[in-house]
Amino acid sequence: MTKRANFLFIEKNDDVYTISMTPELQDDIGTIGFVEYTNGDTLNVDDAILNLEASKTVFEMASPLAGKVVERNEAAISEPTLLNSAKTEENWVVKLKEVDEEAFNQLEEA
Repeated sequence: MTKRANFLFIEKNDDVYTISMTPELQDDIGTIGFVEYTNGDTLNVDDAILNLEASKTVFEMASPLAGKVVERNEAAISEPTLLNSAKTEENWVVKLKEVDEEAFNQLEEA
């Protein structure tokens, strides 16, 4: 099941919630040239997930959900353009667990 919020897709598979950028956001910010993840293993709603620099903007990505960070797309640090990819296996940003199911269900359908 996929939802959307803050121009991000949130895809739920079992108890893992994968956050990635929507094509609209990818287009709006342009080609990504730098990615820096924030520290910490937990995120609250609106906490910064990462900071990025792209051809059209500098952007702080805010989390639409609270949860425990279980994985970051570390490959995007050395190859930031992966986040511009149309392939979901390349363009994901972060994976969360321990997310409030009700908060997820209240997000907009993708």
